Amino acid sequence: MSDLNRGIMKFDGADKPVLVAVSAGLVLGSIILLIVWALNTAYIVN
Repeated sequence: MSDLNRGIMKFDGADKPVLVAVSAGLVLGSIILLIVWALNTAYIVN
C-alpha cells in the first residue's frame, strides 16, 4: 500500500497518477486564483 492510499484518501485507486495530477491541478489552480483575486482587490490591477 502506498502512502497516498492512507489517511483521508482511503479508497482504491487513490494513488493513480491521473487522480494525483487532477488533485494537484485543482489545488494549485485555486491558489493561483486566490492570488490573482487578492492582487486585483488590493491594487486594482486589470
